[in-house]
Amino acid sequence: MANSDRATIAIAYVYRGTFIHSTEETAVEILADAVLGVDTKGKIAFMGKGKDLDELSQTFRFSSSKVTQLTQHEFFMPGMVDTHIHAPQYSYAGTALNVPLLQWLKTYAFPVESQFSDLEFAHRIYTKVVKRTLRNGTTTACYFATIHTDSSLLLGQIANDFGQRALVGKVCMDRNNCVKHYKETTEDSQEETRRFIAELLNKKYPLVKPVVTPRFALSCTGALLEELGAIAKNNNLHIQSHISENTKEVRLVKEMFPESKSYTDVYHKYNLLTDKTVMAHGCHLSDEELALFRKTGASLSHCPNSNISLCSGMLNVRNVLKHKVKLGLGTDVAGGYSASVLDAVRRAQDMSKILTLQNPEYDVLTFEEAFRLATLGGSQALSLDDQTGNFEVGKDFDALRVNVAAPGGPIDLIQYDGPKIQLEKFLNLGDDRNILEVFVAGRKVVPFTEPTAE
Repeated sequence: MANSDRATIAIAYVYRGTFIHSTEETAVEILADAVLGVDTKGKIAFMGKGKDLDELSQTFRFSSSKVTQLTQHEFFMPGMVDTHIHAPQYSYAGTALNVPLLQWLKTYAFPVESQFSDLEFAHRIYTKVVKRTLRNGTTTACYFATIHTDSSLLLGQIANDFGQRALVGKVCMDRNNCVKHYKETTEDSQEETRRFIAELLNKKYPLVKPVVTPRFALSCTGALLEELGAIAKNNNLHIQSHISENTKEVRLVKEMFPESKSYTDVYHKYNLLTDKTVMAHGCHLSDEELALFRKTGASLSHCPNSNISLCSGMLNVRNVLKHKVKLGLGTDVAGGYSASVLDAVRRAQDMSKILTLQNPEYDVLTFEEAFRLATLGGSQALSLDDQTGNFEVGKDFDALRVNVAAPGGPIDLIQYDGPKIQLEKFLNLGDDRNILEVFVAGRKVVPFTEPTAE
């Protein structure tokens, strides 16, 4: 599969060994004894076979000294994509999961988020969440920040400094009756959103972009939603929000927007459903709503840990895929207690098994399919699959070097079972100890090399 058109670009490094990724046709494709080259721009220059190494080295003009050989227990996989995570909520992750969604927002989320006007506090938390997610293999993250413009900009800076690919959103909310001091006026929300977008774009970070972020329909007036739709369209930006997370929320949205046919129709009416939109949850969407997602090109973020932890509902992944709606995985920290997409992979499989217990005819989600959702599916959900998501030539090299036999790691290998079993063991048992290196756009970002203030 060597691409000679790229032979004029200098090769930065070459790896030989096992590569595992997903394609449109195949949930798990294993490339054994493959050779992959990354150019000096961080893009995949070629992917070939080990037996063709000499020919590849001549075509792409690299010496054998650039070739790194993986061991028998190592493989490369694409970096994982977290399509929905609340960066400020990382400060209390693993706690506060004892109440339903709306009470949880009032009791925990909103009071904590209101503290992020303090830039020193924000810097401390945002540094930790970016480092933690990178260490756990999240090369791309779609972040909710808070209503505070300056600390939201700080999150973008920190993601850039550590080399993470990120969409960062300043939260917009001009309605909040449960924590009244944590909201904006409609005018301030619009103006600060414009300022956030302009200043973040002006930074010209290569991998960090703004995303228009109405928190959810319940926290925004129609006037604000309409303006945010216009801002996103005029700047060709991504959009993120929440939809149909729990049944009470769905009922309240219907009461608050009686002129709309459904929760999805609320967003559609205000031009917030586009092919660059990702909506979290969607547990209670109707087939008609899913058809509208498909028509507009909007995507869903499946957040199973959060949906289980807050008892919000269970997303029927099979039905979403049947409607050909783009779907990725989200950790939804801190409604989900883990910042690792590996946890989302496991919980997604668990949820499908619960649905099977309820209906024996339900088709269980396989680990191969969950792997695709965590990688290529996530990049598709964020409309970034032209840049990342698998090992296609020309895409950025976003990758994890995994060693299932890492010393002191959580996996005991009894025998060598081949790469597919190794992948399955990593997805079900592995953690950050198995992730030796993390690359984003060709840059090795883990292990961390920069001195950082904790």
